[in-house]
Amino acid sequence: MGSKKAESTSAPVIRRDPYDVLSVSRDSTDQEIKTAYRKLALKYHPDKNASNPEASELFKEVAYSYSILSDPEKRRQYDSAGFEALDAENMDMEIDLSNLGTVNTVFAALFSKLGVPIKTTISANVLEEALNGTVTVRPLPIGTSVSGKVDKQCAHFFGVTINEQQAESGIVVRVTSTAQSKFKLLYFEQDANGGYGLALQEESEKTGKVTSAGMYFLHFQVYRMDSTVNALAIAKDPDAAFFKRLEGLQPCEVSELKAGTHIFAVYGDNFFKTATYTIEALCAKTYEDTTEKLKEIEAQILRKRNELRQFETEYRKALARFQEVTNKYSQEKQSVDELLKQRDSIHASFTVTRMVSNFSNGSTSKVLSEDSKAESPKEDGSDGKDKSTKKKWFNLNLKGSDKKLG
Repeated sequence: MGSKKAESTSAPVIRRDPYDVLSVSRDSTDQEIKTAYRKLALKYHPDKNASNPEASELFKEVAYSYSILSDPEKRRQYDSAGFEALDAENMDMEIDLSNLGTVNTVFAALFSKLGVPIKTTISANVLEEALNGTVTVRPLPIGTSVSGKVDKQCAHFFGVTINEQQAESGIVVRVTSTAQSKFKLLYFEQDANGGYGLALQEESEKTGKVTSAGMYFLHFQVYRMDSTVNALAIAKDPDAAFFKRLEGLQPCEVSELKAGTHIFAVYGDNFFKTATYTIEALCAKTYEDTTEKLKEIEAQILRKRNELRQFETEYRKALARFQEVTNKYSQEKQSVDELLKQRDSIHASFTVTRMVSNFSNGSTSKVLSEDSKAESPKEDGSDGKDKSTKKKWFNLNLKGSDKKLG
């Protein structure tokens, strides 16, 4: 739940005046710019222009123009010095849909059809029917649940009516699927023309044996975990994936609801089969302890994210030092091994056998070997006489000894 951002929106090859692209004047209000953007985005929606390849380029141009005019600082810079001011600042063009408010934040998802890794889009028919106010809204009283099956790329709308006390306590709307269906939980706000404009969307995620999505309006800043942000951060630096696990924690746009009827919808996000779901609306009054625990845990996660950012710097320095030392270790080991190898080679050169083997005449080795034997002293210290003339102890006559023993 919360803002969605389509990153790295590339500028058109030929850039036109953003005011001309959106057909608004230079003194247009933010609301007028938002309205113009929403109208054109729907007009060039890829689902409605499958046979028109120019629609994607026009949609990019509209999105690029809105990225400038929806940001006060970028708009000021453009008004003062045109595109050159933006280029001089080397600013990345992004669509920050947190500024849209009641405008359709789902347009971020449209970029998935244009090569940007954002999650699946919502059908243009669903968006237009909601804007026209022609959808069927079923009641979903607080403290109750409703189960159903929604067809692919269709939506079931529910009206949640809350009183002043419930609004003050806060409410939670959750959708679960024991069938592990893929769906989106959507929140609409009343549009100026009587229809409903999409304000928030939450993707279902698998937790254990179910898929679920929830929106929490608890009067304090609640955060959502945007897996797309995590995936993009990890893709940029896979080696530091651990440090990016909390980067997807994004603040929700809406933290409280006023008394009245609020429109939610369950959208079938599977292209091949229906989504089975159960939606329920709860008052946070009966979950005060749980609410406080959520506030505490999210505060801890935010602190941990800051700690990880600092630790990542330390880790990278230590890793760089480790790699430096490891490289030096490998070099020193190679150097020592080479020196010992040379030492062994020198030691091995001190040998007669090796010197003799260098002679070309094979008989020379035999002669030298025999001469060496002739010149060397005998092991028993004799002068070389025939050993057969000597008496050996094992040839002595021991018969006398045998008789005495007998």
